[in-house]
Amino acid sequence: MRPRLLRPQCAASLAAALVVLAAQSLYGQSSYGQSSQSEAELASRVSSLEAEIRNLRQANSSTPVGAPAQDAVAESSVEQAAFHRPATPDQFFASRQRSFPTVRVTGFFQADAGWVHQDGANMAAVGDVQNGADFRRARLAATGDVASNVGYMVEFDFAFPGRPSFMDVWLELRDLSVLQNVRIGQFRHPVGLDGLTSARELTFIERGLPFAFLPFRQIGAMTYGANEDENFTWAVSGFRFPTDVFGGQIGDSGGYGFATRLTGLLIDNGDDGVLHLGGAFSVIDPANNAVRYRSQPEFFVAETGGAAFVPAGVPSTVPPFVDTGVIATDTASLFAAELATTTGSFHAQSEMIYAIVNRRGGSGVSFSGVTAQAAYILTGEHRPYNRKKGVLGRIKPDHPFGKDGYGAWEVATRWSMLDLNDADVRGGRLNDLTFGLNWYLNAFTKFQFNFIHAFLNSPVNGRSDADILAMRAQLDF
Repeated sequence: MRPRLLRPQCAASLAAALVVLAAQSLYGQSSYGQSSQSEAELASRVSSLEAEIRNLRQANSSTPVGAPAQDAVAESSVEQAAFHRPATPDQFFASRQRSFPTVRVTGFFQADAGWVHQDGANMAAVGDVQNGADFRRARLAATGDVASNVGYMVEFDFAFPGRPSFMDVWLELRDLSVLQNVRIGQFRHPVGLDGLTSARELTFIERGLPFAFLPFRQIGAMTYGANEDENFTWAVSGFRFPTDVFGGQIGDSGGYGFATRLTGLLIDNGDDGVLHLGGAFSVIDPANNAVRYRSQPEFFVAETGGAAFVPAGVPSTVPPFVDTGVIATDTASLFAAELATTTGSFHAQSEMIYAIVNRRGGSGVSFSGVTAQAAYILTGEHRPYNRKKGVLGRIKPDHPFGKDGYGAWEVATRWSMLDLNDADVRGGRLNDLTFGLNWYLNAFTKFQFNFIHAFLNSPVNGRSDADILAMRAQLDF
């Protein structure tokens, strides 16, 4: 039960006093007969308030254990009215009812810095990668409801190319009998455990190398949901492809995609730990009749705002280490499998994505990516499982950084592989080994430190190596 803000026996008296004070302060009324309202009208409104509070106290006696106490809500509303400019009694009652639309402003930023060391062969293969700093993401969003069963989100990123670019921009119908939830707009489509984990809650600075295959954010429609026990999730989406950074897509030669994902818990011990298994499938018919897969070595900074700051011949971004180039394509299909667990202070996840490209006027080619990671929270916290989304959730320190706490500390390691070689497509093979240290100051602030060793096998320059030291400061709200 929530603690009462006012004692019940005082609520009626305070309500009466508030009505009188409201009348005096807003309308210049006094206790000497200058009011435009009669004493009978005031007495009637006081009686109405007293009856309302009595009804709320009676309703509270039948409230289930764990539900918010209705008389506490009523008393809270009365107390808030005492500390704000009072309204008329009719407005007081109206304010007690939920009104639409609702809105909540949210956002986050990630400030990155990195230092790169390459051997000679790596420099010859990809160029002289520069040290640098960048805002990897800087997002603002508004989210809320326009009705009890219709929600929305409008999010923009001011760091992504496009400045600002559309991120999650959608409306959602909820609590449907069969489809459960239907989302329309631009959003992340249901492929890949890493891809569906929020950028705010990543264990490492970047997602693993197989992320390069994902259609990710496209404009379309999706239905998704979970069973009653929330140990099984499903999602099916259709979308236009490819979508630009402003949510636009045109083309009458195909331009469609489909994705679906299923997840289930093989072991479900509640907050003590779970074992998650999932799979996904996607097929696209690109409007531009082309696909291209490429990836940096799990670190990215760019200077795209002022070319005058970049000397001639010096890369302004971390270049792709592997790249298929543009492939003339009829259709491309993705098959994904994922496994994850969390138990105590330990959590781990892995996934494999296999891509098959049916080329226009040529034989098909296939590519693959694998990633596996594990982490341990040194300060004893537990990483929860997000049952509605089928991903691992947010780490919240038991003792936030401050006078009496040091936050949460986590160590992590990951191996990722991306193979973009097949037949006459020689995009290269990249393996990354990453070690991470994360400091969660509180639930909304963290610092991340990654050391990445990249093993590149280039079809032109052979084997080479690069070391990257990267760090991130993140705050979200």
